[in-house]
Amino acid sequence: MEVIRTKVSGSKEDFRAKQLSAQQMLRGDLDGAGLEEYVEKRLLLTKLQDAQGWARKNAIWPLGFGLACCAIEMITVIGSPRNDLSRFGAEVIRFSPRQADLLILSGRVSIKMAPIIRRIYDQMLEPKWVISMGACASSAGMFNNYALVAGADKFLPVDVYVPGCPPRPEALMYGILKLQDKITREPELGWRERYRADGTEEISDAGPDAPRR
Repeated sequence: MEVIRTKVSGSKEDFRAKQLSAQQMLRGDLDGAGLEEYVEKRLLLTKLQDAQGWARKNAIWPLGFGLACCAIEMITVIGSPRNDLSRFGAEVIRFSPRQADLLILSGRVSIKMAPIIRRIYDQMLEPKWVISMGACASSAGMFNNYALVAGADKFLPVDVYVPGCPPRPEALMYGILKLQDKITREPELGWRERYRADGTEEISDAGPDAPRR
C-alpha cells in the first residue's frame, strides 16, 4: 500500500507542477531557461506540406457510388461494425460529388455509364482520388464484352487498384490505407499536376472559346 500511495502522490505533484508552470507562462513570469524548456516540451515543428498531407489523409470523404455486386462489399466496409471505416478517418460518406474527394468505382462500367462517371468525377472537390474496386472496374473482368469499358483508367486517373471478384472488405480497407500513404507522400494539389494532364478540362458544346466547367 505504501508503494501505491507514493505513486499517486507523485503523480499529483507532477500535475501540480505543470499547473504552476502553465500559470507562470500565462502571467509572463517564466523566462530564460525555464521558458525555453517549457516551449521545447510543448512545441512540435513540421512543414506545412506534411501537415496538409496528414489532414487530407485523415479526412477522406468518399462518394457513395456503387455500380454492381462489388458495391455490397463496399457497403460492408462503410456501414458494418466489423469493418469500421471511421477508424481510418474516411467514414464521412457523401452522395453529392461536390462534397466528396474520393470516388470508389465498385463494379463493372458500361460504355453508357462512363461519361456519367466522368461528369461526376469532374464535379468533385480538388484534390481528389479514385479507387478501382474489383476486377470488373479494373479490366472488365468476367464480363469482358463489347458493352463494357475494359478498365476505368481509360477515362479516369486511377490511384489505387483493389483486385478480386469480389474483393474482400479487408482488401478495400487495405486499398484505402495505401491511398492514405500515397496522399501523405504526394500531397500535390489536383490530379492534373500528378498526371501532367493539363488541357483535359471538360469544354462545353458552345465552342473552344466557351468558359470551362
